[in-house]
Amino acid sequence: MGVNLGALEQAVGAFVDGSFLASDSEAVAHVINPSSGRRLLSFPAGCDADVDRAVHSARRAFDDGRWSEATPSFRKKTLHRLAELIEADGRRLNAFDAGEMGKPISTAAFNATAAADFTRFNAEAVDKVLGDVFVSDRHSFVAQRRVPRGVVAAVVPWNFPTFNAMLKIAPALAAGNSVVLKPSELSPRSALRLAHLALEAGLPKGVLNVMPGLGETVGRALGLHRNVDMVAFTGSTEVGKLMLQYAGQSNMKVVVAECGGKSPQIVFADGVDLDVASSSIASFLLTNQGQICSVGSRLLVPPSIEGALLQRISARMKDIVMGNALEPETTFGPLASANQCERVMGFIESAIGEGAELVAGGRRVMLETGGYFVEPTIFRDVSPAAQIAQEEIFGPVLSVIPFEDEADAIRIANSTSYGLAAYVWTASLATGMRVAKGIRSMVLVNAVAPGEGPGHAGSWEPVGQSGVGPEGGMAGLESYLRRQLVWFSHA
Repeated sequence: MGVNLGALEQAVGAFVDGSFLASDSEAVAHVINPSSGRRLLSFPAGCDADVDRAVHSARRAFDDGRWSEATPSFRKKTLHRLAELIEADGRRLNAFDAGEMGKPISTAAFNATAAADFTRFNAEAVDKVLGDVFVSDRHSFVAQRRVPRGVVAAVVPWNFPTFNAMLKIAPALAAGNSVVLKPSELSPRSALRLAHLALEAGLPKGVLNVMPGLGETVGRALGLHRNVDMVAFTGSTEVGKLMLQYAGQSNMKVVVAECGGKSPQIVFADGVDLDVASSSIASFLLTNQGQICSVGSRLLVPPSIEGALLQRISARMKDIVMGNALEPETTFGPLASANQCERVMGFIESAIGEGAELVAGGRRVMLETGGYFVEPTIFRDVSPAAQIAQEEIFGPVLSVIPFEDEADAIRIANSTSYGLAAYVWTASLATGMRVAKGIRSMVLVNAVAPGEGPGHAGSWEPVGQSGVGPEGGMAGLESYLRRQLVWFSHA
Protein backbone atom coordinates (compact mmCIF):
# COMPACT_ATOMS: atom_id res chain seq x y z
CA MET A 1 0.00 0.00 0.00
CA GLY A 2 1.27 3.46 -0.88
CA VAL A 3 1.80 6.36 1.48
CA ASN A 4 -1.17 8.65 2.13
CA LEU A 5 -0.03 12.18 1.34
CA GLY A 6 -2.91 13.54 3.34
CA ALA A 7 -1.26 12.12 6.44
CA LEU A 8 1.93 14.00 5.68
CA GLU A 9 0.80 17.58 6.17
CA GLN A 10 3.63 20.04 6.67
CA ALA A 11 3.23 23.80 6.65
CA VAL A 12 5.46 25.49 4.09
CA GLY A 13 6.85 28.98 4.52
CA ALA A 14 9.84 30.89 5.83
CA PHE A 15 11.09 29.32 9.08
CA VAL A 16 13.08 31.94 11.00
CA ASP A 17 14.14 32.04 14.65
CA GLY A 18 12.31 28.81 15.35
CA SER A 19 8.89 29.75 13.97
CA PHE A 20 7.08 30.42 10.72
CA LEU A 21 7.33 33.93 9.35
CA ALA A 22 4.64 35.69 7.32
CA SER A 23 6.06 36.48 3.89
CA ASP A 24 6.12 39.94 2.31
CA SER A 25 5.83 38.23 -1.08
CA GLU A 26 2.48 38.18 -2.86
CA ALA A 27 3.74 35.74 -5.50
CA VAL A 28 3.35 32.01 -4.90
CA ALA A 29 5.11 28.86 -6.01
CA HIS A 30 3.42 25.50 -6.51
CA VAL A 31 4.61 22.00 -5.67
CA ILE A 32 3.44 19.37 -8.15
CA ASN A 33 3.37 15.62 -7.56
CA PRO A 34 5.32 14.35 -10.61
CA SER A 35 3.69 10.92 -10.38
CA SER A 36 0.28 12.44 -11.16
CA GLY A 37 0.90 15.98 -12.39
CA ARG A 38 -1.43 17.28 -9.65
CA ARG A 39 -0.77 20.20 -7.35
CA LEU A 40 0.25 19.23 -3.82
CA LEU A 41 0.58 22.64 -2.22
CA SER A 42 1.40 26.32 -2.76
CA PHE A 43 3.68 28.61 -0.76
CA PRO A 44 5.14 32.13 -0.95
CA ALA A 45 7.75 32.63 -3.64
CA GLY A 46 9.87 34.69 -1.23
CA CYS A 47 11.43 38.13 -1.58
CA ASP A 48 14.41 40.19 -0.49
CA ALA A 49 12.72 41.26 2.76
CA ASP A 50 12.07 37.63 3.75
CA VAL A 51 15.68 36.72 3.04
CA ASP A 52 16.93 39.73 4.98
CA ARG A 53 15.05 38.63 8.10
CA ALA A 54 16.39 35.09 7.83
CA VAL A 55 19.98 36.26 7.33
CA HIS A 56 19.79 38.69 10.24
CA SER A 57 18.42 35.92 12.45
CA ALA A 58 21.38 33.73 11.50
CA ARG A 59 23.79 36.63 12.06
CA ARG A 60 22.45 37.35 15.55
CA ALA A 61 22.70 33.67 16.44
CA PHE A 62 26.27 33.54 15.21
CA ASP A 63 27.46 36.75 16.80
CA ASP A 64 26.08 36.05 20.27
CA GLY A 65 27.86 32.68 20.32
CA ARG A 66 24.86 30.53 21.20
CA TRP A 67 26.22 27.91 18.78
CA SER A 68 29.49 29.25 17.34
CA GLU A 69 31.04 29.46 20.81
CA ALA A 70 29.24 26.50 22.36
CA THR A 71 31.37 23.68 23.71
CA PRO A 72 32.39 20.97 21.27
CA SER A 73 30.63 18.39 23.46
CA PHE A 74 27.33 20.28 23.19
CA ARG A 75 27.58 20.67 19.43
CA LYS A 76 28.54 17.02 19.06
CA LYS A 77 25.68 15.81 21.26
CA THR A 78 23.15 17.99 19.43
CA LEU A 79 24.18 16.73 15.99
CA HIS A 80 24.08 13.12 17.15
CA ARG A 81 20.59 13.70 18.51
CA LEU A 82 19.57 15.28 15.20
CA ALA A 83 20.86 12.21 13.36
CA GLU A 84 18.75 9.96 15.60
CA LEU A 85 15.64 12.05 14.93
CA ILE A 86 16.23 12.06 11.16
CA GLU A 87 16.51 8.30 11.11
CA ALA A 88 13.43 7.87 13.30
CA ASP A 89 11.46 10.20 11.02
CA GLY A 90 12.82 8.62 7.85
CA ARG A 91 9.50 7.31 6.57
CA ARG A 92 8.00 10.79 6.56
CA LEU A 93 11.07 12.45 5.05
CA ASN A 94 11.37 9.84 2.30
CA ALA A 95 7.66 10.23 1.53
CA PHE A 96 7.99 14.01 1.24
CA ASP A 97 10.76 13.53 -1.30
CA ALA A 98 8.90 10.83 -3.23
CA GLY A 99 5.72 12.86 -3.44
CA GLU A 100 7.43 16.09 -4.45
CA MET A 101 10.15 15.04 -6.90
CA GLY A 102 9.55 11.37 -7.68
CA LYS A 103 12.42 9.51 -6.00
CA PRO A 104 10.88 6.08 -5.33
CA ILE A 105 10.27 5.53 -1.66
CA SER A 106 11.86 2.09 -2.08
CA THR A 107 15.19 3.58 -3.20
CA ALA A 108 17.74 3.40 -0.40
CA ALA A 109 20.40 5.52 -2.11
CA PHE A 110 20.73 8.98 -0.55
CA ASN A 111 17.63 8.57 1.61
CA ALA A 112 16.95 9.77 5.16
CA THR A 113 19.03 6.97 6.67
CA ALA A 114 22.01 8.06 4.57
CA ALA A 115 21.42 11.66 5.67
CA ALA A 116 21.45 10.54 9.30
CA ASP A 117 24.69 8.61 8.79
CA PHE A 118 26.33 11.63 7.18
CA THR A 119 25.20 13.78 10.10
CA ARG A 120 26.78 11.31 12.53
CA PHE A 121 30.10 11.53 10.70
CA ASN A 122 30.10 15.30 11.03
CA ALA A 123 29.02 15.11 14.66
CA GLU A 124 32.07 12.95 15.38
CA ALA A 125 34.27 15.43 13.48
CA VAL A 126 33.36 18.37 15.74
CA ASP A 127 36.19 17.79 18.21
CA LYS A 128 38.67 16.53 15.63
CA VAL A 129 39.33 19.77 13.76
CA LEU A 130 42.99 20.66 14.29
CA GLY A 131 44.96 23.87 13.98
CA ASP A 132 48.69 24.43 13.46
CA VAL A 133 51.60 25.76 15.49
CA PHE A 134 54.45 27.10 13.37
CA VAL A 135 58.14 27.01 14.08
CA SER A 136 59.12 30.62 14.82
CA ASP A 137 61.82 32.72 16.48
CA ARG A 138 62.56 32.84 20.21
CA HIS A 139 60.38 35.90 20.71
CA SER A 140 57.23 34.60 19.03
CA PHE A 141 54.51 31.99 19.28
CA VAL A 142 52.58 31.66 16.02
CA ALA A 143 49.52 29.47 15.61
CA GLN A 144 46.68 29.07 13.16
CA ARG A 145 43.11 28.39 14.27
CA ARG A 146 40.21 27.01 12.26
CA VAL A 147 37.23 29.25 12.94
CA PRO A 148 33.67 29.18 11.52
CA ARG A 149 33.02 31.46 8.57
CA GLY A 150 29.81 32.95 9.98
CA VAL A 151 26.50 32.86 8.10
CA VAL A 152 26.30 30.13 5.45
CA ALA A 153 23.64 30.24 2.74
CA ALA A 154 22.99 26.64 1.68
CA VAL A 155 21.25 26.40 -1.69
CA VAL A 156 20.33 22.82 -2.53
CA PRO A 157 18.68 20.99 -5.46
CA TRP A 158 15.61 18.81 -5.77
CA ASN A 159 17.05 15.43 -6.71
CA PHE A 160 17.77 14.14 -3.15
CA PRO A 161 16.06 16.77 -0.99
CA THR A 162 16.68 15.34 2.49
CA PHE A 163 20.21 14.11 1.84
CA ASN A 164 21.36 17.21 -0.05
CA ALA A 165 20.05 19.46 2.71
CA MET A 166 22.10 17.59 5.32
CA LEU A 167 25.10 17.48 2.95
CA LYS A 168 25.33 21.24 3.60
CA ILE A 169 23.73 21.61 7.04
CA ALA A 170 25.75 18.96 8.87
CA PRO A 171 29.30 20.19 8.11
CA ALA A 172 28.26 23.84 8.34
CA LEU A 173 26.86 23.30 11.84
CA ALA A 174 29.71 21.01 12.88
CA ALA A 175 32.08 23.87 12.02
CA GLY A 176 30.09 26.27 14.21
CA ASN A 177 28.33 28.33 11.56
CA SER A 178 24.75 29.53 11.38
CA VAL A 179 22.76 28.52 8.28
CA VAL A 180 20.06 29.85 6.00
CA LEU A 181 18.86 26.92 3.89
CA LYS A 182 17.10 27.42 0.58
CA PRO A 183 15.53 24.16 -0.63
CA SER A 184 14.39 23.72 -4.21
CA GLU A 185 10.96 25.13 -4.94
CA LEU A 186 10.06 21.64 -6.21
CA SER A 187 10.70 19.95 -2.85
CA PRO A 188 10.59 22.20 0.24
CA ARG A 189 8.89 20.10 2.92
CA SER A 190 11.73 17.85 4.03
CA ALA A 191 13.95 20.90 4.61
CA LEU A 192 11.36 22.42 6.91
CA ARG A 193 10.93 19.12 8.72
CA LEU A 194 14.69 18.97 9.27
CA ALA A 195 14.58 22.44 10.84
CA HIS A 196 11.89 21.25 13.29
CA LEU A 197 13.94 18.16 14.12
CA ALA A 198 17.02 20.31 14.71
CA LEU A 199 15.12 22.37 17.29
CA GLU A 200 13.92 19.19 18.95
CA ALA A 201 17.53 17.98 19.04
CA GLY A 202 18.54 21.08 20.98
CA LEU A 203 19.89 23.36 18.25
CA PRO A 204 19.36 26.96 19.45
CA LYS A 205 16.78 29.04 17.61
CA GLY A 206 18.14 31.12 14.76
CA VAL A 207 21.08 28.83 14.05
CA LEU A 208 19.19 27.04 11.25
CA ASN A 209 16.67 29.02 9.22
CA VAL A 210 14.84 27.75 6.13
CA MET A 211 13.77 30.01 3.26
CA PRO A 212 11.65 28.22 0.63
CA GLY A 213 11.15 30.17 -2.55
CA LEU A 214 12.18 30.60 -6.16
CA GLY A 215 15.77 30.68 -7.29
CA GLU A 216 15.38 34.03 -8.99
CA THR A 217 14.08 35.57 -5.77
CA VAL A 218 15.40 33.77 -2.67
CA GLY A 219 18.48 32.21 -4.28
CA ARG A 220 19.54 35.47 -5.87
CA ALA A 221 18.94 37.46 -2.68
CA LEU A 222 21.08 35.05 -0.65
CA GLY A 223 23.87 35.16 -3.22
CA LEU A 224 23.92 38.97 -3.17
CA HIS A 225 23.40 39.46 0.56
CA ARG A 226 26.32 41.29 2.17
CA ASN A 227 25.73 39.65 5.54
CA VAL A 228 26.19 36.14 4.13
CA ASP A 229 29.78 34.91 4.51
CA MET A 230 29.60 31.77 2.39
CA VAL A 231 27.38 30.13 -0.21
CA ALA A 232 27.32 26.32 -0.31
CA PHE A 233 25.59 25.42 -3.56
CA THR A 234 24.62 22.25 -5.38
CA GLY A 235 22.78 22.53 -8.69
CA SER A 236 23.23 23.36 -12.34
CA THR A 237 26.38 24.88 -13.77
CA GLU A 238 24.34 27.82 -15.04
CA VAL A 239 23.15 28.75 -11.54
CA GLY A 240 26.53 27.93 -9.99
CA LYS A 241 28.09 30.57 -12.24
CA LEU A 242 25.45 33.05 -11.08
CA MET A 243 26.39 32.37 -7.47
CA LEU A 244 30.02 33.17 -8.25
CA GLN A 245 28.91 36.37 -9.95
CA TYR A 246 26.72 37.33 -7.00
CA ALA A 247 29.66 36.84 -4.66
CA GLY A 248 31.79 39.19 -6.75
CA GLN A 249 29.02 41.77 -6.99
CA SER A 250 28.49 41.83 -3.22
CA ASN A 251 31.05 41.07 -0.52
CA MET A 252 33.36 38.49 -2.14
CA LYS A 253 31.80 35.75 -0.04
CA VAL A 254 33.28 32.26 -0.36
CA VAL A 255 31.42 29.99 -2.80
CA VAL A 256 31.66 26.20 -2.78
CA ALA A 257 29.68 24.77 -5.67
CA GLU A 258 29.01 21.28 -6.95
CA CYS A 259 27.45 21.64 -10.37
CA GLY A 260 26.72 19.56 -13.46
CA GLY A 261 28.45 16.47 -14.74
CA LYS A 262 28.80 14.28 -17.81
CA SER A 263 30.55 11.32 -16.29
CA PRO A 264 31.96 8.49 -18.42
CA GLN A 265 31.70 4.76 -17.75
CA ILE A 266 34.79 3.28 -19.45
CA VAL A 267 34.83 -0.50 -19.99
CA PHE A 268 37.98 -2.20 -21.30
CA ALA A 269 38.01 -5.50 -23.22
CA ASP A 270 40.72 -7.06 -21.05
CA GLY A 271 38.82 -9.74 -19.18
CA VAL A 272 36.72 -7.53 -16.93
CA ASP A 273 33.52 -9.15 -15.63
CA LEU A 274 30.86 -7.77 -17.97
CA ASP A 275 28.01 -9.00 -15.77
CA VAL A 276 29.27 -6.95 -12.83
CA ALA A 277 30.07 -3.90 -14.95
CA SER A 278 26.77 -3.91 -16.82
CA SER A 279 24.75 -4.36 -13.64
CA SER A 280 26.47 -1.40 -12.01
CA ILE A 281 26.19 0.84 -15.09
CA ALA A 282 22.48 0.12 -15.51
CA SER A 283 21.65 0.36 -11.81
CA PHE A 284 23.33 3.76 -11.53
CA LEU A 285 21.41 5.12 -14.53
CA LEU A 286 18.12 3.77 -13.15
CA THR A 287 18.61 5.18 -9.64
CA ASN A 288 16.36 8.21 -9.20
CA GLN A 289 15.63 8.02 -12.94
CA GLY A 290 19.18 9.10 -13.75
CA GLN A 291 18.70 12.41 -11.95
CA ILE A 292 22.13 12.36 -10.31
CA CYS A 293 24.88 14.85 -11.13
CA SER A 294 27.58 12.15 -11.09
CA VAL A 295 25.61 9.53 -13.05
CA GLY A 296 27.63 7.67 -15.68
CA SER A 297 25.67 8.79 -18.73
CA ARG A 298 28.42 8.19 -21.31
CA LEU A 299 29.42 4.57 -21.94
CA LEU A 300 32.84 4.34 -23.59
CA VAL A 301 33.44 0.83 -24.91
CA PRO A 302 35.60 -0.88 -27.58
CA PRO A 303 33.59 -2.33 -30.50
CA SER A 304 34.66 -5.89 -29.65
CA ILE A 305 32.52 -6.05 -26.49
CA GLU A 306 29.88 -3.43 -27.23
CA GLY A 307 27.21 -5.93 -28.30
CA ALA A 308 27.64 -8.18 -25.27
CA LEU A 309 27.66 -5.24 -22.88
CA LEU A 310 24.59 -3.57 -24.39
CA GLN A 311 22.66 -6.82 -24.30
CA ARG A 312 23.25 -7.08 -20.57
CA ILE A 313 22.50 -3.41 -19.86
CA SER A 314 19.31 -3.49 -21.95
CA ALA A 315 18.07 -6.56 -20.08
CA ARG A 316 18.71 -4.89 -16.73
CA MET A 317 16.83 -1.76 -17.82
CA LYS A 318 13.74 -3.85 -18.55
CA ASP A 319 13.83 -5.22 -15.02
CA ILE A 320 12.09 -2.25 -13.42
CA VAL A 321 8.72 -1.50 -11.88
CA MET A 322 7.65 1.90 -13.15
CA GLY A 323 4.97 3.78 -11.27
CA ASN A 324 3.94 6.15 -8.52
CA ALA A 325 7.01 6.99 -6.43
CA LEU A 326 5.02 6.57 -3.22
CA GLU A 327 4.14 2.94 -3.93
CA PRO A 328 6.57 0.58 -2.18
CA GLU A 329 6.83 -1.77 -5.17
CA THR A 330 7.94 1.05 -7.52
CA THR A 331 11.62 0.99 -8.45
CA PHE A 332 11.53 3.59 -11.24
CA GLY A 333 9.50 6.75 -10.80
CA PRO A 334 8.76 9.88 -12.81
CA LEU A 335 11.07 12.71 -13.70
CA ALA A 336 10.88 15.55 -11.21
CA SER A 337 8.78 18.05 -13.15
CA ALA A 338 7.09 18.87 -16.42
CA ASN A 339 10.07 21.04 -17.36
CA GLN A 340 12.52 18.24 -16.64
CA CYS A 341 10.44 15.80 -18.66
CA GLU A 342 10.34 18.20 -21.59
CA ARG A 343 14.09 18.74 -21.32
CA VAL A 344 14.90 15.02 -21.38
CA MET A 345 12.56 14.34 -24.29
CA GLY A 346 14.19 17.24 -26.13
CA PHE A 347 17.60 15.60 -25.78
CA ILE A 348 16.19 12.28 -27.01
CA GLU A 349 14.72 13.94 -30.08
CA SER A 350 17.95 15.81 -30.79
CA ALA A 351 19.95 12.57 -30.58
CA ILE A 352 17.72 10.95 -33.16
CA GLY A 353 18.08 14.03 -35.35
CA GLU A 354 21.88 13.84 -35.08
CA GLY A 355 21.88 10.26 -36.32
CA ALA A 356 22.45 8.27 -33.14
CA GLU A 357 20.93 4.78 -33.16
CA LEU A 358 18.14 4.25 -30.64
CA VAL A 359 18.70 0.87 -28.97
CA ALA A 360 16.08 0.98 -26.21
CA GLY A 361 13.41 3.26 -24.77
CA GLY A 362 13.08 6.80 -26.02
CA ARG A 363 9.41 7.35 -25.23
CA ARG A 364 7.33 9.19 -22.69
CA VAL A 365 4.95 6.62 -21.18
CA MET A 366 2.11 6.23 -18.67
CA LEU A 367 0.49 9.39 -20.02
CA GLU A 368 -2.83 8.38 -18.52
CA THR A 369 -1.46 9.03 -15.01
CA GLY A 370 -0.66 12.66 -15.75
CA GLY A 371 2.87 11.94 -14.48
CA TYR A 372 6.23 12.62 -16.09
CA PHE A 373 7.43 9.12 -16.94
CA VAL A 374 10.18 8.51 -19.52
CA GLU A 375 11.54 5.09 -20.44
CA PRO A 376 15.18 4.23 -19.72
CA THR A 377 16.87 5.02 -23.02
CA ILE A 378 20.04 3.85 -24.78
CA PHE A 379 21.67 5.35 -27.88
CA ARG A 380 24.64 3.81 -29.63
CA ASP A 381 27.03 5.09 -32.28
CA VAL A 382 27.04 8.47 -30.57
CA SER A 383 29.68 10.98 -31.62
CA PRO A 384 31.76 12.34 -28.72
CA ALA A 385 30.84 15.82 -29.99
CA ALA A 386 27.08 15.16 -30.10
CA GLN A 387 24.79 17.19 -27.87
CA ILE A 388 23.79 14.17 -25.76
CA ALA A 389 27.49 13.37 -25.24
CA GLN A 390 28.41 16.92 -24.22
CA GLU A 391 25.51 18.33 -22.20
CA GLU A 392 24.08 17.17 -18.90
CA ILE A 393 20.69 15.53 -19.49
CA PHE A 394 19.80 14.63 -15.90
CA GLY A 395 17.63 11.72 -16.92
CA PRO A 396 17.77 8.00 -17.76
CA VAL A 397 19.60 8.36 -21.09
CA LEU A 398 22.82 6.46 -21.87
CA SER A 399 25.06 7.44 -24.79
CA VAL A 400 27.30 4.65 -26.10
CA ILE A 401 30.55 5.90 -27.63
CA PRO A 402 33.17 3.60 -29.19
CA PHE A 403 36.88 4.05 -28.47
CA GLU A 404 40.00 2.58 -30.08
CA ASP A 405 42.56 2.34 -27.31
CA GLU A 406 43.46 3.60 -23.86
CA ALA A 407 44.63 7.01 -25.06
CA ASP A 408 41.45 7.46 -27.07
CA ALA A 409 39.31 6.57 -24.05
CA ILE A 410 41.11 9.15 -21.90
CA ARG A 411 40.75 11.78 -24.61
CA ILE A 412 37.01 11.20 -24.94
CA ALA A 413 36.52 11.06 -21.17
CA ASN A 414 38.13 14.51 -20.84
CA SER A 415 36.40 15.98 -23.90
CA THR A 416 33.51 17.71 -22.09
CA SER A 417 33.52 20.93 -20.07
CA TYR A 418 32.67 18.93 -16.94
CA GLY A 419 34.86 17.08 -14.46
CA LEU A 420 32.84 15.53 -11.67
CA ALA A 421 33.45 11.76 -11.80
CA ALA A 422 34.59 8.92 -14.04
CA TYR A 423 34.12 5.16 -13.74
CA VAL A 424 36.64 2.67 -15.11
CA TRP A 425 36.20 -1.08 -15.55
CA THR A 426 39.34 -3.10 -16.18
CA ALA A 427 40.98 -6.37 -15.17
CA SER A 428 44.41 -4.71 -15.36
CA LEU A 429 45.77 -2.81 -12.39
CA ALA A 430 48.22 -0.98 -14.66
CA THR A 431 45.43 0.14 -17.00
CA GLY A 432 43.36 1.38 -14.08
CA MET A 433 46.29 3.36 -12.69
CA ARG A 434 47.20 4.96 -16.01
CA VAL A 435 43.62 5.92 -16.81
CA ALA A 436 43.06 7.29 -13.30
CA LYS A 437 46.10 9.52 -13.74
CA GLY A 438 44.96 10.60 -17.20
CA ILE A 439 41.43 11.66 -16.27
CA ARG A 440 41.13 14.99 -14.50
CA SER A 441 38.06 14.23 -12.36
CA MET A 442 37.47 11.87 -9.46
CA VAL A 443 37.96 8.31 -10.74
CA LEU A 444 36.40 5.10 -9.43
CA VAL A 445 37.99 1.88 -10.75
CA ASN A 446 35.87 -1.30 -10.63
CA ALA A 447 33.88 0.51 -7.96
CA VAL A 448 31.37 -2.03 -6.76
CA ALA A 449 32.76 -2.37 -3.28
CA PRO A 450 31.49 -5.28 -1.16
CA GLY A 451 31.37 -2.90 1.80
CA GLU A 452 31.15 0.82 2.42
CA GLY A 453 34.57 1.85 1.14
CA PRO A 454 35.63 4.97 3.06
CA GLY A 455 32.04 5.70 4.09
CA HIS A 456 31.48 9.41 4.62
CA ALA A 457 35.17 10.06 5.19
CA GLY A 458 35.76 10.25 1.44
CA SER A 459 35.82 13.69 -0.14
CA TRP A 460 35.79 14.87 -3.73
CA GLU A 461 36.51 18.08 -5.57
CA PRO A 462 35.11 18.88 -9.02
CA VAL A 463 37.01 20.53 -11.85
CA GLY A 464 35.97 22.56 -14.86
CA GLN A 465 32.31 23.49 -15.05
CA SER A 466 31.42 20.84 -12.48
CA GLY A 467 32.17 23.32 -9.71
CA VAL A 468 34.68 24.55 -7.16
CA GLY A 469 35.74 23.35 -3.71
CA PRO A 470 35.80 20.01 -1.90
CA GLU A 471 32.79 18.29 -0.40
CA GLY A 472 32.45 15.34 1.96
CA GLY A 473 34.82 14.08 4.62
CA MET A 474 37.08 16.30 6.70
CA ALA A 475 38.12 18.27 3.64
CA GLY A 476 34.50 19.16 3.02
CA LEU A 477 33.98 20.21 6.63
CA GLU A 478 37.06 22.42 6.46
CA SER A 479 35.44 24.32 3.56
CA TYR A 480 33.16 25.80 6.22
CA LEU A 481 36.12 26.96 8.33
CA ARG A 482 38.42 29.95 7.91
CA ARG A 483 42.11 29.92 8.83
CA GLN A 484 42.96 32.59 11.41
CA LEU A 485 46.61 33.33 12.13
CA VAL A 486 47.42 34.23 15.76
CA TRP A 487 50.87 35.71 16.45
CA PHE A 488 52.14 36.33 20.00
CA SER A 489 55.27 38.39 20.46
CA HIS A 490 56.67 37.87 23.95
CA ALA A 491 60.02 39.58 23.78
